[in-house]
Amino acid sequence: MTPLQRARRHLKAHPLVLDVALAAAVLLCMLGASFVDPHGKHGGGWTARTPDALSLVLMVLSSAALTLRRRAPMKVLAFTGVASLVESVTADPRAPVAMSAVIALYTVASTTDRPTTLRVGLLTMTVLTGSAMLAGPLPWYAQENLGIFAWTGMAATAGDAVRSRRGFIDAMRERAERAERTREEEARRRVAEERLRIARDLHDVVAHHIALVNVQAGVAAHVMDKRPDQAKEALAHVREASRSALNELRATVGLLRQSGDPEAPTEPAPGLHRLDELVGTFHSAGLQVEVARADQDTTLPAAIDLAAYRVIQEALTNVQKHAGAEAKAEVSVVRVGPNIEITVLDNGPGKGEGQDGPEEGGGHGLLGMRERVTAVGGGCSAGPRYGGGFRVHAILPVKSRPRPADGAGTPVPRTA
Repeated sequence: MTPLQRARRHLKAHPLVLDVALAAAVLLCMLGASFVDPHGKHGGGWTARTPDALSLVLMVLSSAALTLRRRAPMKVLAFTGVASLVESVTADPRAPVAMSAVIALYTVASTTDRPTTLRVGLLTMTVLTGSAMLAGPLPWYAQENLGIFAWTGMAATAGDAVRSRRGFIDAMRERAERAERTREEEARRRVAEERLRIARDLHDVVAHHIALVNVQAGVAAHVMDKRPDQAKEALAHVREASRSALNELRATVGLLRQSGDPEAPTEPAPGLHRLDELVGTFHSAGLQVEVARADQDTTLPAAIDLAAYRVIQEALTNVQKHAGAEAKAEVSVVRVGPNIEITVLDNGPGKGEGQDGPEEGGGHGLLGMRERVTAVGGGCSAGPRYGGGFRVHAILPVKSRPRPADGAGTPVPRTA
């Protein structure tokens, strides 16, 4: 974080400090301008002058009132307006006390609605300009009088523009957050509905055929010795029922496959023993990956080994997709007590990489990663790193543990 960013964050956390600094700056500007006479004597050039005591008092009081401009903007505007009015009517030579009223009017315009800004701005402009033109010591067409008119108008306009922009940004942020929440809720709802539908299908497919297999197997066992022909017939029914169950299960599971997927896997499920091969594929794609392992040749259950492999695969895929062409990734696999910890770091800008929920293209990479780890009794976290880049960290048990019961906030397994 740069010093400018730290200073900006500090000022946002302590707005009174900013108001005090602004009031001091306004006081210095008013004091500096009050000692300069732009007209000079006898129509000459710029000369020095000495403001009277009343002008000095009004400048100090009006600038001090600006420290309260956030707490009571209307009252501060009224006070600085009265001070400017008194100074413009009584003081000669005139001091720029109206500068504090301009700041106060800007504050009112930036914190209220447009109708209020219009009414208050016109009133302030009319009163200050009219009093300076009609009752002041200078001619009505003097540049000081016209300056009051211009500066009050610009203060009201600038404040209203800042308020409108702030409101627009807040509305866009709220809309984005609402859309994100809606998208996540819709994704969860669809996953839950798909789970329920598949559960019903599997129940319908399995229940009938397994019950039939059970009955026919019991018949075969009962008549095996006395009536072998009838036992063979029962076993034929068992074979037919099991074949039908397998065919229907294959059709149901086929609904979960994407177009282009192989009909059935013909090789063992991947695991950490294939980590070097996985890293090599990313090296071939141009991604620099460094691997550090300290798992002491730990043998993992098949489900946990697969989950560890998929976490690393998904994390490196996100780095390849989102972190930029010059990004580097670091993978560490460490055995810590009864767990194995997997960490994937990158140094890329991470555009869209750390978003919870659907990624580009409609996937659910991070959500699916968490669900896979949770399903084997582990935990997973993912988010931006301090100073840039992204971090994925997963803790998996070395021995299989049952998945915790579903509850509030527990993700459901991804089905598609």
